[in-house]
Amino acid sequence: MADLKKAADSTASGKPEPQARSVRVVILALMIAMLLAMLDNLIVGTAMPTIVGDLGGLEHLSWVVTSYTLATAASTPIWGKLGDMYGRKGIFLTSIVIFLIGSVLSGMAQDMSQLIGFRAIQGLGAGGLMVGVMAIIGDLVPPRERGKYQGMMAGVMAIAMIGGPLVGGTITDHLGWRWSFYINLPLGAVALAMVTAVLHLPKTQRRKAKVDYLGAGLLTVGITAIVLVTTWGGTEYAWSSAVIMELIAVGVASLVGFVFVETKAAEPIIPLHIFRNLNFTLMSVIGFMAGFVMFGAVLFLPLFQQTVQGASATNSGLLLLPMLLAMMIVSLIAGRVTTSTGKYKIFPIVGSALMVAGLFLLAQMDTSTSEFTSGIYMAVLGAGMGFLMQITMLVAQNSVELKDMGVASSATTLFRTLGSSFGVAIMGALFTGKVQDEMAARGGGGATEKSAQLDAASLAKLPDPVREAYEFAVASGTHIAFLVGGSVAVLALVAALFVKEVPLRGAAAPAAPVDEPTPTAKESQTV
Repeated sequence: MADLKKAADSTASGKPEPQARSVRVVILALMIAMLLAMLDNLIVGTAMPTIVGDLGGLEHLSWVVTSYTLATAASTPIWGKLGDMYGRKGIFLTSIVIFLIGSVLSGMAQDMSQLIGFRAIQGLGAGGLMVGVMAIIGDLVPPRERGKYQGMMAGVMAIAMIGGPLVGGTITDHLGWRWSFYINLPLGAVALAMVTAVLHLPKTQRRKAKVDYLGAGLLTVGITAIVLVTTWGGTEYAWSSAVIMELIAVGVASLVGFVFVETKAAEPIIPLHIFRNLNFTLMSVIGFMAGFVMFGAVLFLPLFQQTVQGASATNSGLLLLPMLLAMMIVSLIAGRVTTSTGKYKIFPIVGSALMVAGLFLLAQMDTSTSEFTSGIYMAVLGAGMGFLMQITMLVAQNSVELKDMGVASSATTLFRTLGSSFGVAIMGALFTGKVQDEMAARGGGGATEKSAQLDAASLAKLPDPVREAYEFAVASGTHIAFLVGGSVAVLALVAALFVKEVPLRGAAAPAAPVDEPTPTAKESQTV
């Protein structure tokens, strides 16, 4: 098959795209790989009660998710750097293979300890999936043309969030929980075969410098400490406990050491010079805030609808449909407009403003709010997210040299991941505290022992006064969580106002091979 780079070059130069179909085939394979990473936790989350019933080890339940999340977050920057140094395709295929090996081993686990360890292997591979997809798209498609594929990426996210719980429940009920892991094999095999057969990138000259192992180690320790603080704080341990304080100290010390090491390393894991570019730094901030808000919303919206509005938990993914559809449609429109005009500054501003508005609207929900009204509020938030989710990656990649495409993609992904960890932790702590306070004040504290996790069936069995108090408490908790989320989102709006409209690469000249530096943004962009 002809080199797909020709398709990207023809697109960049404004000529017809004789190889555009080949590019779309590769994009399809990449979307399948992205779907693997996004679906996994959603499917496994649905199967967790059955897994615990079979393997036991309820006290270690949270580690099934935590081990996966830790491995994903810690490995993300390393995968991006390895792709820059040794070639994108081989590193990406390696991450798929590791993910599939972890999936098979997880499905074969005989006890909870094995499952936790195998999930870490799976998460290690998942860290390379998302970064690999974004970096390869960055290599294949010039930024000016990349907007036309944004709808596909937003669509994959919507499919994962809606279909994940449904698929997980169906697989667990009919095939057994082990197939919630084995289901990755056919999808992974298709992605592996398609990427191997049709992806042709320019050969990358191997960098002679060694991998920055010290920097990688310090960054891994720092990220691990941060994720553990946000995961354990207020749940496993009190925020003021010695364990949390020690983790904070270790995290800060590791990250300070990491910054020092990166200034000396020949091939730093995350080159600090990329943060001198104002647009890249702003996109990192906006991405962090978007992750903070989105995953908090995904956690609390279904909880509110199930508890206060009496919706069924079985179709929990469908509860987010207004938000996800708005996000997908707006992302598609924004991508098309970016491709046709080359303009993008307005999108982070409008997106951040809608995100703030949507969160403050959601903060107004109470026990009398109808499903239609909450759906409208969710659509406003979803529209804001649609303007932001892909534009942040697009502008970040356009702000660095092509030789740093991998680290730019991994850094942006990492900030979004860390934002989601902080969002879930902070909004979750405020939500739980508010629910417990309200229930205590109304004499129904016994209903909050599981941190407000009662389903509709359990609620129906409660005495009317306790149930009404609980519904009011959840509505109050949701109010404070979204109020804080909206306040945080204001920071994204402020950052968006400072974004500079730098022309997107590819509008006038062919994109350079991945191993050839391309001039970055103008000097006026640098801080």
